Amino acid sequence: MLNNFANQSETPGRSRPLRLAIISDIHYTGPAETARRDDLLTGVESAWRRWLVGQFRHHIWLRDAFAHNPLLDRFLEEAQAADFVVANGDFYCNSAFIGVSDEAAYESASLCLGKLRGRFDGRFAATMGDHEIGKKMLAADTGGLRLASYHRAEQGLGLEPFWQKSFGRYVLMGIASTLVALPVYEPEARAEEMGAWRELRERHLKEIRRAFAGIGAGQRVLLFCHDPTALPYLWREPAVREKLPQVERTIIGHLHSKWVLRPSRLLAGMPVIRFLGHTPQRLSSALREAKHWQAFRPLLCPSPCGMQWCKDGGYYTAELDLQAATPARFEFHPLPW
Repeated sequence: MLNNFANQSETPGRSRPLRLAIISDIHYTGPAETARRDDLLTGVESAWRRWLVGQFRHHIWLRDAFAHNPLLDRFLEEAQAADFVVANGDFYCNSAFIGVSDEAAYESASLCLGKLRGRFDGRFAATMGDHEIGKKMLAADTGGLRLASYHRAEQGLGLEPFWQKSFGRYVLMGIASTLVALPVYEPEARAEEMGAWRELRERHLKEIRRAFAGIGAGQRVLLFCHDPTALPYLWREPAVREKLPQVERTIIGHLHSKWVLRPSRLLAGMPVIRFLGHTPQRLSSALREAKHWQAFRPLLCPSPCGMQWCKDGGYYTAELDLQAATPARFEFHPLPW
């Protein structure tokens, strides 16, 4: 039986901990996106680049990015008794690379969020990922940030750029990582939209500053940030940096696998690569600042399927002592396939 979430959230003195479930990078695909399965690499004009990206996807990343919808259904069953559920961004495949202004992408994201909200009605929060907004395709000058996708994600899908929930002495916050890390993503945005993007970023940062300034002395924070590229920009904010000792963990996604996170730590501080195209520039820009990630105590929630070569995906649950007498206890749950 599901627990009475409303009563639990209002009773911080209860003895039983709050049980939290966390999933990230679901990349669900509806019928229209799935129909693009055989055309995913057509935007790569160079034959050798197309072969190289194809080999990378086949052997390392994901051989068939459209084949993992059943993993969401398994999560829905296994996590149904959670008191609260957070989905940490990237709800669909982004096969047109322009975010949810693409109709097929919007269909996929709507189906994914519909399943989550239908199962966890009233006890669910969703973080905005980079796929919802759009980003350029690997090895091709295709796609990128779209202002129309941001607004559709917010208004059509109901994704709040910033959200905050309190449970006892715990504060859960979710941010839009692409907005915070906009300086890294700017080369992938349309020039005529940059003014609007910068205004959205400043508005978002003001909201984050206000939230961190309001954290009380006895409270602990669980921060949900899809893309860790945003963390160094948060570190530069005095209101955030002052409260970092109270940030117990920052749950990140985006990287899909621990085997991406580990090299990222080793490459922290590397120079920015500007001569190999937009994706290496974006990734190296993020890694140059990665030394600041550790201040946020990051915990990677992988995608449900992980990577092709190691199939290390899954999701997390956590138990929160609402009096914050003991730290949150996180447990990883693999989803083999």
